Parts: sequence; structure tokens; C-alpha cells
Amino acid sequence: MNLIPMGDIPGWYSKRLGADTLCVRHGADSLSWGEMNTRANRRAWALKKLGVQQDDIVALVLPNENAVFEFAFAIWKLGATPAVVSSRLPMSELRAVLQLANPRVVVARDPKVRRATGAVSVDYGLDDETVDRLPSLVGSRWKVIASGGSSGLPKLIVDLAPGEIDTDATLLELPQGAAVLNAGPLFHNAPFRFMCGALFRGNSVVSMTRFDAEESLRLIQDHRLSWANFVPTMMNRIWSLPEEVRTSYDLGSLRAVWHTAAPIPTWLKEAWIDWLGPGRVWEIYGGTERHGNTVISGDDWLTHRGSVGRPINSSVRIVDPSGAPLSSGQVGEVEFLPNTGPGSTYRYIGADPRPLRDGFEGTGDYGWLDEDGFLYIADRRADLIIRGGMNIYPAEVENALSEHPDVDLAVVIGLPDHDLGAVVHAIVRLTALGADRTTGDTLREFLSEKISRHKLPTSYEFTDAPLRDEAGKVRRSQLRAERIALTTEV
Repeated sequence: MNLIPMGDIPGWYSKRLGADTLCVRHGADSLSWGEMNTRANRRAWALKKLGVQQDDIVALVLPNENAVFEFAFAIWKLGATPAVVSSRLPMSELRAVLQLANPRVVVARDPKVRRATGAVSVDYGLDDETVDRLPSLVGSRWKVIASGGSSGLPKLIVDLAPGEIDTDATLLELPQGAAVLNAGPLFHNAPFRFMCGALFRGNSVVSMTRFDAEESLRLIQDHRLSWANFVPTMMNRIWSLPEEVRTSYDLGSLRAVWHTAAPIPTWLKEAWIDWLGPGRVWEIYGGTERHGNTVISGDDWLTHRGSVGRPINSSVRIVDPSGAPLSSGQVGEVEFLPNTGPGSTYRYIGADPRPLRDGFEGTGDYGWLDEDGFLYIADRRADLIIRGGMNIYPAEVENALSEHPDVDLAVVIGLPDHDLGAVVHAIVRLTALGADRTTGDTLREFLSEKISRHKLPTSYEFTDAPLRDEAGKVRRSQLRAERIALTTEV
């Protein structure tokens, strides 16, 4: 074990890997470990002059850029906590998040955000000529992530792990001293958590300012990247590239591709396993709260198709509405207990803590365990559609729709019905070719061969609007509320 303060990471690797070794890159903008060490130290002195102290929160309202990590290391050096916030939030939502966070300092690139919030510029501290090394403190919490959750209401998830790290600790097959790809927005938990973990292990991070399917393959080839994390939407866009384009890139350096954040259609998972091999395709399931996770390799998935894996650093169980444990194969709520004990991994700001049962905490998802202890997810409890007393899981219908060649993306929600209680409504984005030849009747006929009659959508809505955010998340509650409001207005 080699436990050191997170704020010392740039200096640690600058000495051991070489000051000129690449630390992080966004497009043409790159920083070596030596440059990261200097810039983080200068920013830390500047933040200290603004009064940032141990366990304060500093909000980073920034797009994907090197400054995210420069400020993060500077904040950790002061024993404070970075709160990474989307720079694309509408001003009303941003103000709500910042009100919850109550940060000592806000950092923003957008001049409009700076004027509205009093944030300092993204260049703040770089002109500080202080060369004295600022000793690192260890804060009691290492990150804060803003989340809308399934309700769309803002909340903050505070990770209760302290601001120090074991540089030898393993994390999701991440290499040491290699190079990895970040394809997602850093204000989301998985990209930020995984890329910090990569840097903590001395890797170089090649991060995209925005996702582009072919560009991700080019980066893997040109920089000999060995590890990448995608969401299923990204994997679908990569797979949808013309085969001659997709297969023209050399991905021989790639040891592991991880996916998370959303369910993946079975056909897409199979396609990636056939393409890269089962040993290179991995999945992790769990929440930002870190009270439980499961992991599955491609090899295990082939013998447990549809599973999200077995628990790591936690225990998992399935319970009925009364909290009684269910047997293998029975669908109920998924609950986790972290190995570090109940309530040890996070706390909320702006939301009530989840209730505990025997120390276990629910995820809001329905699922089941097989006899080998592998977990399968049915759907989120809040998204369950009860039609005439029969349970319908939107993810099942969405997966079936995604198999149609003309469907780019589909989201299924339940709408109120006087007779049945709820009916199934499908919101579909078609491919360019499908827009001229696919109708609700076409999809209904296609689905009738794949799912039970009572699960078939009653209505179809075609749209060009984005249905998932950059992290692959679907806000079904919000989509449902918007459509109910339109019906009410009429």
C-alpha cells in the first residue's frame, strides 16, 4: 500500500515518470506531469488567498478541459472538495445546484456564468509566480457530484472517502503507467471517477471535448490507448459506423472497454464481444452513491446473458415490498450493503437519505439473482408501468425496439389511462433511412414477434430531439410529466 494525499499526485508522478510525461490531453491542449504539478500548485495558492480551507467545497462549472484536473488537484491540495457541475445547465438549474453546494469559490469558463454567480475565471491563479511547494492536506470527502436523479430535482452526492489514495489500489482493470480514453462529460460521476482513478495510477488521460464515434477510434489507434469507458449510446454510435470505417482502425492496444450508466441491448453487447473478444468487454452496475456495485466480464456474460454481474466491495440481495428476501429467479427491489458498513459511502445535500433495512439500501431498481449469484436488472421501480394490473418494464420494450434497423433510439414511458390505469407510449428517434419508411404500424408488427401483446405500445411518437443525455441517462419521469402536461392543456 502506498497511501498519499491526492494533492501530491502530480508531484509524485512528475518525479517517478518524468516531468515531461503526458498527464492529460484535450484535443491539441496537453499537459505533462511537471506542468500539471506547477499549475495545480499555483492554483492552490490562489484559492488559498480566496479563503478556501479544509473541507470547503469549490464548484467547477467547466466543460471537458485540462483545467478540470488542474483545479481538482489544487483543491485536494488544500484539503477541500471539488464539486463538478455541468457548464450546460440552464441558469435557473445552475443557481439551484450552487445554492445547495454553498461553495467557497466557483470557477467557470463562460462569462455569463461568471457574471451571474461571481465565479472566478478558468485562468485564475496561473499568473501566480509562487514557487514554494504548498503542503497537501487531506479532506474528509474527495468529491461532490451534482445529479438530477430520476425526479429531475437537483441534489448533490457527497463521496465520504477521504482525499488520499493508495496509488497501488486496483480499479476496474485500469493499467498503471499507460494511456486511457475518456469519452464522456467530466461532470458525470463515471467519467470523473474513472479518469481520476487513471491519474492516481500514473496513467496518461486522453479526453474528448465532445464525443464523436470515429474520433474515439482514431484516438485509441493514434495514442495506443489501453482502456476506455463508454455508455451504450456511444457503443451504438460506434457500431453504426460503416463497417469499412469501424474496422479500418487498429485497436490492438485496447485491453479493456467498460460500459456503464444505462442498460445495454443484448444484440449490441453480443456485437461488441464478437468484435473485440469477450476478454476485453466489461460492465459495471451501480450508483454514484457507491454503496454497491456489480461487475461482469464478457466471458461471464456469455454464460449469464443479460446479467450485470456479481457484487464487488458489497453484498446484494433482492427483497419484496415488505423487505423479505426473495429466492433466486424472483423479481424484487435490488438492495446493497457496502463492505465498509451502512451509510459509510455517501451523504446527500438537497435530498433525504435512503431508508435502510438491516443495513441494506435500495437502488430504486427491480431485478433478480440467479443461482450463481449474478444480478439481472428488470427496470427502475419508478419507471414501472402497471397496465391493468400487469407489470411492464420499459427497458424490455426499449431493447426490443432497438433491434429494429430503422430505430436509432427509443424511450418507453407509461401514460395515464382511465380504464387500464396506464398504457405504454413509445418515443422513437429513427435513423435517416427509417424516417421515410417506418411508422407506428411497422414497429407494432415488428414488436408483436418479440414481446407479449400486453407490453406492446398503444401509441408511438417520432422525434428528432435527443432522448438521452451525454452520460446515456434517460429522464423518463420528466418525459412522462411533459406529455401529461400537454394532454392536460389540450
